[in-house]
Amino acid sequence: MKRFLLLLIILFLFQSCKKEEGNILKFWAMGVEGENVSKLIPEFEKKYNVKVKVQQIPWTAAHEKLITAYVSETLPDVFQLGNTWIPEFVALNAILPLDSICSVKGFDLNDYFSGILESNRIHGSLYGIPWYVDTRVLFYRSDLLKKAGWKEPPKTWDELYELSKKIKSITGNYAIYFPTNEWVPLIIFALQKKSVLLDKNYTEPAFTDSEFISAFDFLSKFYREKLSPSNITEVTNIYQAFEEGYVAMYITGPWNIAEFKKRISSKAQKLWMTAPLPSPDSNYPGVSLAGGASLVVNRESKNKDLAFKLIEFLSEPEVQIKFYKLVGSLPSKKTAWNDSNFVNDIYLKAFRIQLEKTQSMPKIAEWENIMVSKIQKYIEEVAVGRMSVYEACKKLNEETELLLEKRKYLVEIGSL
Repeated sequence: MKRFLLLLIILFLFQSCKKEEGNILKFWAMGVEGENVSKLIPEFEKKYNVKVKVQQIPWTAAHEKLITAYVSETLPDVFQLGNTWIPEFVALNAILPLDSICSVKGFDLNDYFSGILESNRIHGSLYGIPWYVDTRVLFYRSDLLKKAGWKEPPKTWDELYELSKKIKSITGNYAIYFPTNEWVPLIIFALQKKSVLLDKNYTEPAFTDSEFISAFDFLSKFYREKLSPSNITEVTNIYQAFEEGYVAMYITGPWNIAEFKKRISSKAQKLWMTAPLPSPDSNYPGVSLAGGASLVVNRESKNKDLAFKLIEFLSEPEVQIKFYKLVGSLPSKKTAWNDSNFVNDIYLKAFRIQLEKTQSMPKIAEWENIMVSKIQKYIEEVAVGRMSVYEACKKLNEETELLLEKRKYLVEIGSL
């Protein structure tokens, strides 16, 4: 009898553990978002009678930890991915395609910015739901533009170049800051010139095509004519440089709104503003990068439906507004932008306009390595005058071809 009772107790505890395990959702998030998202979770837990275990991961360790978890089959049910990481996890077959579940649940994808949403589509299938967004716009010193005789920020490449020359002639300082250790300005200009960057299913670089060379030529003029610093040591503190008028313009992202407010003195706060990016032609604004981070579902999750419910919850405009107040991350839903926090913010207006005109970069795992190890390298070579634009593009093409050899082979044999 005692053994029978003991067996019943063990079975009861086992079933309780199984039930408890079924009601636990694991969620990994990165950086400051990971630190703060837990403050939103209790409402979701109460609504669905579930426990969400949130693990915050520093961005510096995130990629390695995610890959390790994939190999050991311990990926969480839901996790955050930077948009440029999605192709890699699709290639690993690690994340769930979401088109069907979005359709069944009537999840409105039309409320997302098209360029940002497109960065989550691989081979036509949707793998991530944008959680927060970012893009790049022009930060500028309005007083210096006025001093140069400009009533509004530049809308074309020609205007940006002419304004830069005018500012330099008046102030004797640099007009704009294009850091030589950043790939961003060159890639933005290339996308604006409609460069494909990588051609033939991302198997062949297109860095010697006329569109890319034209973009690189445009950027190189600013270094060659001393309109932008050609050495990163010349600007050790962009906020100080901006306040002192050492540089008058800078292409950067939404995180710098808070930094400019914090690091620039109260006296100079009224001297800076934001604007959408100029265009190579009259089609203003020019395209910018589709950035941000998305939420994905582990393909092997045993709680897929509940995992998507968490994504739905974090996508609600009211929740996204609360999240913005916590961390300053821009909402991915257009309807959230109707809130007064965004409508009345003079610095965010440029981002709202620019988000309607963004473009994703090549959707392959190799792209991040190409940007960091190759493109940045040759920007510096051109900036300091060690190479011509054509020489740099030729070398960039050759070295990228080597990085794409495996992908090209896999595509040729039909494995990709």
